[in-house]
Amino acid sequence: EVQLVESGGGLVQSGGSLRLSCTASGFTFANSDMAWYRQAPGGDNCEFVSLIYDKYNRRQYGDSVKGRFTISQDSATNTVYLQMNSLKPEDTAVYYCAAPSRGSGGHCRILKSFGFWGQGTQVTVSS
Repeated sequence: EVQLVESGGGLVQSGGSLRLSCTASGFTFANSDMAWYRQAPGGDNCEFVSLIYDKYNRRQYGDSVKGRFTISQDSATNTVYLQMNSLKPEDTAVYYCAAPSRGSGGHCRILKSFGFWGQGTQVTVSS
């Protein structure tokens, strides 16, 4: 059974940092790109946050997080990380990891019907 389990969310003040983790099991981690999405409170849209892919560990970031967030992975533990620095109140959301990536985002219900998704971890940034 494929499982993605996120952790590391929490409450942080504006300007603070958090590191999210997503540990995968039940599939070959190295053969899949891994992505982070987020869903803001009350919204239906899953916004693309970041992606790591291919054997060179290339990375992509959404415009709203470029320069502040960093994605990385540890193939030995099947874990992908999202280091989030300089957090802002508008970063408040439920953060999901997904495999494979579902592109630039979209309606969460539709995106989650494809591939594998974790249960999400809440990030709340206070002003």
